[in-house]
Amino acid sequence: MPLLSRKRARTRPADCQGLWAACSVLLDYPTAELLADLDTIETLAPAEAGLDPLLTHLRTRELRTLQEEYVETFDHTRKCALYLTYYAYGDTRRRGTALLGFKQAYRAAGMQWDDDSGELPDHLCAVLQFGATVDADVAWRLLNDHRAGIEMLRIALAGWRNHDGSTGSPWHAAVRAVCDSLPELAGDEADAVRRLIEQGPPAEEVGLGGYGADPATSPLAGPALISGSTIPVGAPR
Repeated sequence: MPLLSRKRARTRPADCQGLWAACSVLLDYPTAELLADLDTIETLAPAEAGLDPLLTHLRTRELRTLQEEYVETFDHTRKCALYLTYYAYGDTRRRGTALLGFKQAYRAAGMQWDDDSGELPDHLCAVLQFGATVDADVAWRLLNDHRAGIEMLRIALAGWRNHDGSTGSPWHAAVRAVCDSLPELAGDEADAVRRLIEQGPPAEEVGLGGYGADPATSPLAGPALISGSTIPVGAPR
């Protein structure tokens, strides 16, 4: 499968905000509220974004079925993780440092990460929501810093085997749209994707010790990224 399945990237991060807003919701855990808002969500992204297959799937399946499919896809499959640092570091101590980098990037843009949100700050939906509503330039950098992982996710979803024998996860449409909003892979990034295809993310499990101990972070330092949002990231499951 080719590493790239792309249209030309939009020229400015700000041009991607509507698309990122739509994808931040469509890639989140399905809820009744999400399904009720699909018509509104559809208007956020340009028609050429190619989200119709996912929108149709969400509109024609029972909520419980969608939730089961989502968990099977994103929670039980290493190559389909929505956590961007996981592709580069797995569950190693180096990943803890990378997660702090996300929190610091949010804080530098004036947004305090909510540690009580139930999600890690590198969750793709959180980064997209941040880019859509707070700082598109910072989100652009974070996404491009983890471009290889996002491409690995796209490839894994494109090759996903469904229970009916068909190929391709319905959520592939949203990840492909995110990829299409970013610059093409550089040479080193393409090599990193090939390694991920062959080996998967690092498997060493040494924990994320120290991730939460960010002395510069105070729960009262500013508004939470997720708290109070109408687009919840990482619903309990």
